[in-house]
Amino acid sequence: MLKTIKSDLPASIVVFFVAIPLCLGIALASGAPLFSGLIAGIIGGIVVGSISGSKIGVSGPAAGLAAIVLAAIATLGGFENFLVAVVLGGIIQIVFAVLKAGVIGYYFPSSVIKGMLTGIGIIIILKQIPHFFGYDASPEGNFAFFQVDGENTFSEILKTFNYIQPGSALIGLIGLIILILWEKVLSKKAKIFQLVQGPLVAVVLGIVFYVITKSNEFLGIGSTHLVSIPVPEDASSFLAQFSFPNFAAITNPDIWIVAFTLALVASLETLLCVEATDKLDPHKNVTPTNRELFAQGTGNIISGMIGGLPITQVIVRSSANIQSGGRSKLSAIIHGFFLLISIVLIPRLLNMIPLSVLAAILLLVGYKLAKPALFKQMYDLGWKQFIPFTVTVLGIIFTDLLIGIGMGLAVGIVVILIKSYQNSHFLHIEDKSNGKHKIKMTLAEEVTFFNKGAILKELDSLPLDTFLELDVRKTRYLDNDIIEILEDFAFKAKERNIDIKLISERGVAENPDSFIQFFKLRPKVA
Repeated sequence: MLKTIKSDLPASIVVFFVAIPLCLGIALASGAPLFSGLIAGIIGGIVVGSISGSKIGVSGPAAGLAAIVLAAIATLGGFENFLVAVVLGGIIQIVFAVLKAGVIGYYFPSSVIKGMLTGIGIIIILKQIPHFFGYDASPEGNFAFFQVDGENTFSEILKTFNYIQPGSALIGLIGLIILILWEKVLSKKAKIFQLVQGPLVAVVLGIVFYVITKSNEFLGIGSTHLVSIPVPEDASSFLAQFSFPNFAAITNPDIWIVAFTLALVASLETLLCVEATDKLDPHKNVTPTNRELFAQGTGNIISGMIGGLPITQVIVRSSANIQSGGRSKLSAIIHGFFLLISIVLIPRLLNMIPLSVLAAILLLVGYKLAKPALFKQMYDLGWKQFIPFTVTVLGIIFTDLLIGIGMGLAVGIVVILIKSYQNSHFLHIEDKSNGKHKIKMTLAEEVTFFNKGAILKELDSLPLDTFLELDVRKTRYLDNDIIEILEDFAFKAKERNIDIKLISERGVAENPDSFIQFFKLRPKVA
């Protein structure tokens, strides 16, 4: 990991600035103490980051759990009782890992995962517009369509134009210009602009702007439009911010129901995020899902024991990490230490950061997740990909993350069932070892995303220096998800010295550069 420190350190700074408002905002939206969100961010970075097998995933409090947490705190009779459910939920997640439930993540089609990423990107943009202009009625991290302030996503934006704060809007615009200029121009001019990230410069300028203009009636930024981290007066007041679970309430059956709900929803969100981040990863690493569930469970046990919110792997921070060049788990771990050090040593300095500057950073994160070109790409893949993708995007925008994904998955399954019949015998492996290790894989007549997990597992388990013969002569339907797996595997095969021989009705291809281009030329394969 130390070999990648030059990439991981700048990325960790960006993730740190993205994490601060989200940790605080999700805690506020959950009806929990603000400090509980920071605890979850620290544990998610340091503990989960250390145990996880993901190289680029970042964990912390999740917006998708806010509604569950808000209701649970009320029904269980207080935050200390709720913490018992968090600890028990972590234990249940470890049981899921032992039972190898991580395979569930492989059964979500690529179109739904891409729809999830795009939908979240659009939601980030829509939710950050009010913060960018200095209207902060809804807390950061509130990604649901219907908001806690009584508005919805679009009515909030319309209302924003009646409450524009000139100072917030100006420094937000300056920050956005700096970020774009840094990425498009300056980072290509000199190495110093690659080491010092644009978000750090934007944040520093935001603090300077606040200090210079705080006495100005027109441009001054009020405290409600700044980061708001609890500031302890001394060591005892700092320690007093920690809460501890009331295990006397463990016999309450409602606590066990909440614990199982948290474990199930947090595990599902994590597995979806793992699938999404692996797809975004330019180096095509494959995250071990059962190890990830174990890491998340461990993190939730510790978070619950010291007063933190439930933890999942989270797509906004993970995508910010990838976009900023994070290469190993070190970036997630360092961001956790940054959170810890900052709330202990410099909370007053952090409380000078305008929320509009952080909104500018998140606007770029959202744009990179929801680039317009992706819609055309999905449309070109055909209606079987485009419809589940579109339903997922619209579902996330107009409901929330989990409901939107559920809608996309339901439509994806219907599309598959309409256009194909199930064939359980999709993969045959024959070992023809004679000198060099040889493996023959024959794909069946129909291969859909239901077969994704098994194929991915088989390809990932191939040893180094293998000769793989892949026979698709009998295949009449090959899902786009499987083609993408083969495409990613071709990239990794070169690093593992695996030679590929592709046999089709059109002939033989040795080490094809692109499976996508190959199958586009073959009309019988989708």
